[in-house]
Amino acid sequence: MKTVGGGGFRMTEQSYLVLLALATERRHGYAVIQAVRELSDGRTRLGAGTLYGNLDRLVAAGLVEAVGEEVVDGRLRRYYRATDDGRRAVRAETVRLAELTEHARRSLSLLPGADGIALPEARHDAGRPPRSAGGR
Repeated sequence: MKTVGGGGFRMTEQSYLVLLALATERRHGYAVIQAVRELSDGRTRLGAGTLYGNLDRLVAAGLVEAVGEEVVDGRLRRYYRATDDGRRAVRAETVRLAELTEHARRSLSLLPGADGIALPEARHDAGRPPRSAGGR
């Protein structure tokens, strides 16, 4: 986990994915859940409680803001988007993760018998976080 800004916000994998989902467009809760699942290739599945806990922390840190509500099929949808600080934070975290991945790749290649270890090639999918084993 990485602390972001002076407020002590802890950037977890889940909060990173939520922030990444909100960096390019506003979304309501269920759309965020779907985007996180897609961004993580299905490895991270957020429940409503986990999502809204993360959104509350991201809003309190000034990284996400609520940007409107509408009623659809009798249900209220609240929309969220990343703030400018949130977009800067998700870019910085993406760079940090990419650097960490590169350091790990180099370190693993130095292990005895590393020629038998198949490391996946670096992915350069726009907007996608590096793969990790920590997702749900």
